[in-house]
Amino acid sequence: MEPLKEARNRVEGSSSSDNSNGRTSGGGRRSPTNCLIKPPVKKNTIPIDLKLRAVERARFAHQVAEKRRLIKQYKMERERQQKLEEEEEIKRLRKELIPKAQLMPYFDRPFVPRRSEKQPTVPGEPKFCIPRHKTIKCCRCHAMT
Repeated sequence: MEPLKEARNRVEGSSSSDNSNGRTSGGGRRSPTNCLIKPPVKKNTIPIDLKLRAVERARFAHQVAEKRRLIKQYKMERERQQKLEEEEEIKRLRKELIPKAQLMPYFDRPFVPRRSEKQPTVPGEPKFCIPRHKTIKCCRCHAMT
């Protein structure tokens, strides 16, 4: 029985030192007397004027809205300019690159084809022999030869 009491005393002694750090042994709940209250890290020395902040925030929101409106207007103007440039380019290409229609031929004068001045081609004799390297190799062909 005495070893159990000694073990309990050791555990209680270590838990009292842990309580000074704000911890409990064994993962139990903290009692309100053992909790440490931490002081605030930094005191707020700047006075908060909510009305002034609201006015500044409204001014900032107005500036942001104005900037967005200007960006949108600039983007629309740029798109309009680009569209006009593309239309001008298309007009220019239509004038320059598309060929004009040719005049209709006169059908009241008959068309008489002229004889060509080139020499006629001379036919060559056909080659019926197949070169040996182009022949198809199979068992029957070799057996016959």
